[in-house]
Amino acid sequence: MDRRRMDRFKYALSWVLWPLLFVICMLISGYGFAVGLPVIYFNISYLFMIIMLWRLEIWMPHERAWHNPDGQNIASILHTLSSKGTIQALMIFSGVIGLAEYITPMALEGHGLWPRDWPLWAQVALGVIVAEFPLYWGHRLAHEMSFLWRFHAIHHSVKKLWFLNTGRFHFVDSLKSIVPGLLLLVALGAPMEVVQWLSVITAFIGMLTHCNVEMRFGWLSYIFNTPGLHRWHHSKDLREGNRNYGENIMLWDIIFGSYYDADYRPPADIGIKEAMPPRFVHQLLWPFVGTKIRQRILPDYEPVAFMREE
Repeated sequence: MDRRRMDRFKYALSWVLWPLLFVICMLISGYGFAVGLPVIYFNISYLFMIIMLWRLEIWMPHERAWHNPDGQNIASILHTLSSKGTIQALMIFSGVIGLAEYITPMALEGHGLWPRDWPLWAQVALGVIVAEFPLYWGHRLAHEMSFLWRFHAIHHSVKKLWFLNTGRFHFVDSLKSIVPGLLLLVALGAPMEVVQWLSVITAFIGMLTHCNVEMRFGWLSYIFNTPGLHRWHHSKDLREGNRNYGENIMLWDIIFGSYYDADYRPPADIGIKEAMPPRFVHQLLWPFVGTKIRQRILPDYEPVAFMREE
């Protein structure tokens, strides 16, 4: 295939990649639920997503400059294991179920306000919308309150977006964001299958959102949190960066006026203006320590005043 035909093929592919990968992974996971092996088939679908994005990021990257190593691979993996990995495992498998049994009987059938007579797909859609409300505000407050930003800055300190830093969150940041949405669903009486499906959807969309693959989205960006929208969120310019807080969907961004998209290219130079130590252990401690200890870790460290928006 000559270069011109390849470019046309990549352009056409860029319009279908996001929904195609998402639907394939959802179908694999759905089969796992149907045959009573959700853990195994979720892991299969998640591995499929990782392999596909890894190859696509090489073959048709959004930013070729993001191929350059940043020295953060180990730190990003350890953050994933310490926060997202653990929390998603608790959400998907039994952790939340056990928690629900101790906190409230409303998780049992016949209790709570949840419309259990709806088809499962409709309950899952409702679950995404309901859980997204505290997810949205937890994320937004992390950009508007200096104490919460200390934890969330770990995620924004990356200088490139790719699938490996999807789960790069301080564990406190993850707990603050995820637990309220889960507890809200449990309090309303949502069945555990809805909670599990929410976890699956969040895992797939999160991976897609951070990938460095050239994709186009059109109307999808008015519904879902797409890579195109999330690249604005990582901008150093806070007029662009303090926008698009949705985890899975953009409904609450649209309602509360924080939705942002533009017809020019998102910046490739992303990150934060304040220094961040390169080692995982130091990043884990960073939100808890003051300027003097930070300067011991990074001798050239200078504090930067927290700003909500420029």
